[in-house]
Amino acid sequence: MIWGNEAMLQLQELPLIRHLARMHYEGSIDKQGGNSDWDWSLYQDERGEWVLLDVMGPGCVYNMVQHRYITSPEAVFRFYLDGEENPRYEISPAQFGEKYPFVGLLADRYIGPVEPGQPYTPIRVVRGYVPIPFEKRIKVTSSVRLEGNGEGGGGWGHILYHTYPEGTNLRSFRPEDSCYELNQLWKQNGHSVIACQKAEQVVQPAFDLEVGETREIYHDSQAGLVVRLRLILHNFDRVHLEKLWIRACWDGHERPDLELPLGCLFGNELGFHSVSYLLTGMSTDGEFYCCFPMPYLRSASLQLINRGEEKVRVDCCRVEFTREYNALYAQNDFGYFRASPYYSRRHTEGSDSVIAQIQGSGHVVGAVITGFGAEIDGRADCEGDVRVYIDGCRTPQIESDGSESYASYGWGFATPPEGHPVGGYDGELPLVHKNWSMTRLCIGDCYPFFESVRFGIESGWNNDWYMEHSGAVFYYGRDGKCMDLLDSVETGETELEAYFEGDEDDTAVRLKGCYGQAISLRVEIPENARGLLLRRVSDQRLPRQMAEVLVDGHACQRKWYFADSNPYKRWLEDEYVLTIRELGGPGTHLIELRPTTTPWENPWNLFGMKVFALY
Repeated sequence: MIWGNEAMLQLQELPLIRHLARMHYEGSIDKQGGNSDWDWSLYQDERGEWVLLDVMGPGCVYNMVQHRYITSPEAVFRFYLDGEENPRYEISPAQFGEKYPFVGLLADRYIGPVEPGQPYTPIRVVRGYVPIPFEKRIKVTSSVRLEGNGEGGGGWGHILYHTYPEGTNLRSFRPEDSCYELNQLWKQNGHSVIACQKAEQVVQPAFDLEVGETREIYHDSQAGLVVRLRLILHNFDRVHLEKLWIRACWDGHERPDLELPLGCLFGNELGFHSVSYLLTGMSTDGEFYCCFPMPYLRSASLQLINRGEEKVRVDCCRVEFTREYNALYAQNDFGYFRASPYYSRRHTEGSDSVIAQIQGSGHVVGAVITGFGAEIDGRADCEGDVRVYIDGCRTPQIESDGSESYASYGWGFATPPEGHPVGGYDGELPLVHKNWSMTRLCIGDCYPFFESVRFGIESGWNNDWYMEHSGAVFYYGRDGKCMDLLDSVETGETELEAYFEGDEDDTAVRLKGCYGQAISLRVEIPENARGLLLRRVSDQRLPRQMAEVLVDGHACQRKWYFADSNPYKRWLEDEYVLTIRELGGPGTHLIELRPTTTPWENPWNLFGMKVFALY
């Protein structure tokens, strides 16, 4: 498994399955489920610093975003690694884009628009994509408390990170490590990002695509890797983004792996302005490119489909491919490049717009979402949270403080076009709150899944506005799940009625459990399992739950630790992964969870557990 800088550099390995890796989000969501999402801290530590992230490793931080009024006191962010007393690195918002290694395209600042009637605007948004791996632990702090929508300065923001199984071979972040190659790669928008010595291409001469016609633009009957697709349309019209579709079938699959409008595949469903991202983009001159690596073992077919009411003239159609990575995909588990079924424009009353409901296994690598106001002057806001549920977990693993933060651009939707190599917006001008099309690419910070992904977005502050959405989610996937339920455990007699965070945070759930008690369970590990996933339900009223995990009496190196809390939506489902090596191989094993003695009040508790085998 690759991680950190290498995962973002070696993009020919982007399709490879991330076995046992898990995706996480920590940020400034409104704990009561509304739109008061400006407070961000987990707890105050012994130094008086406000902790934004506290995770026991190994793992890797891939993305940090923070927006705050520029009139507010300046924060200093400090990164403590592997239990060290002194910070390994520190940076203030004013230094993003200037202090190494947070420079170049990997880190930047954006000043949002001045909002009429808002005395504290504009907002400064900072974002960083410098990978920060950690071997044992990471803690990120702020010197000031990030809170308040006004004089407090605001604390909107998030950190996206992976956790990896124990024994993962990585080295913790060092500020002097070079990010030069990664910055150079991120300058290659529109060009193939895969290093090829023997690239070939199929070029179609100019042709007319008649109304209702389907035309194959690429066919291969052996193993290969598509590295770049380029189209040039004659007399481009924005309607082409909706009515011209592309279909892809890899290895003879009965169901297309891709079937969606050009606007989705090329990162902009509206087309008011040109957009240019690292792996996809389009221009209002009618040029389109897609550089996602698309491997196959036996065959490939790409088709263009005209679903419009007028014929389309295609001036250029070029598919670039190579065979030099055939051995890489033949010898390793990989996912096919796929898109969720296109979510056509519509509104879902009172609940999230579920852009994608994916079954199988693999990892999400991008999304295009478009928001529309109900009427010509209707409000299409970016306040709605993006919420992603992975493998049926009832707590969303991604729960952004609005889609403006999800794209890592703050209020960029209000001043389109705005963008950086892996995210941005398009929309009409002049505007403040109108139609927008958002792209977010997940290159290092992909979302691994073993069974399913549910990707949704709110309409407005709490699904209380009439908004319409459309879009699709991109992923590398395989048919069939890679996890099986082995056991379900109930514990304790203490009864609690509470709510989960997310789309169904108004549904009360009553469970029985216990506080502060150790539990044990015997598990039969299948022969072909890679590991176990323990999924716990707990009461997250108080922060910093911690327990020791033992297998057959031997303590695992990493403790089960969850630093966040929510006193309003108190139910939490979180997870702990054990490798087959930590388990000692297949067979029957005794697993124990023992609350740890800590200097703080340890609120460890358990209201049920599910045990899954991972393959």
